[in-house]
Amino acid sequence: MVKKASLAGLLGLLLVVVIGMTVRSVAAVSPLQPMVKAAALPTIHESVGQFLTPIRADGRSVSFGLPTDFAVASASTVAQSAPNYVPREEIALADPSNYGDRYLTDAYGRPIQNDFVAVLHETVGSARSAINLFQTHHPRDADQVSYHTLIARDGTVIYIVPPEKRAYGAGNSVFNGPNGPETVTTNPAFPPSINNFAYHVSLESPADGRGNSRRHSGYTQAQYESLAWLLARTDIPDNRITTHQSVDQSGSRMDPRSFDSQRFFALLRRYPTRVAQRS
Repeated sequence: MVKKASLAGLLGLLLVVVIGMTVRSVAAVSPLQPMVKAAALPTIHESVGQFLTPIRADGRSVSFGLPTDFAVASASTVAQSAPNYVPREEIALADPSNYGDRYLTDAYGRPIQNDFVAVLHETVGSARSAINLFQTHHPRDADQVSYHTLIARDGTVIYIVPPEKRAYGAGNSVFNGPNGPETVTTNPAFPPSINNFAYHVSLESPADGRGNSRRHSGYTQAQYESLAWLLARTDIPDNRITTHQSVDQSGSRMDPRSFDSQRFFALLRRYPTRVAQRS
């Protein structure tokens, strides 16, 4: 009788353990479904240099006005080097704490169908200081930050976060484009953002742009060339290329300050991949 009772008790305990494990497993299932590949974005080639080498800061600076709405450039602003320009490329991967998965569903299990947007930023500090920040482990969500790609003053294209991953470049943000307001909630504890469908590219700021002034001396020709070369390798249309200032909902972001959109689009539209968008 005692043995039967002990056996029954053991079976009951085992059943409780199994049920508990099942409940925990179900609770652990997230409605977020990760994206495996981002086909519309440029890949990081294995042939790219694996280590970041010292970056020159000898690029020529040109003065531009404050950022304005993007506009088509006149023929006189078109540089003659694109589309034959090929930049130097480097890899300086961010610490995994500073980026995450892109998702096919939001925090509530709803499908995400946003096309990609390209978001332009600037570093405010040097390229090296930005990379050091991204390569630092940040366990707190509030400290995590990154771009997918950074373009140094000499035009070097530095890959920081793989394109299929979600860089943390615009925390509280909305893209207002042809399809209306677009944003995604991936964590209910934080405001929605465009990070899940954004490709973040930053330009290294000039030395006189290391503060909070509203303008500076601008970006180098090599940076504009490299930015055009990079985005010409994507499927992101011109009307989905935007700035951090435009998508930011906090009202505190101004980057990229002194960006010459006409100069950039004149270079971009010389590439064969952008022919259909020249009209």
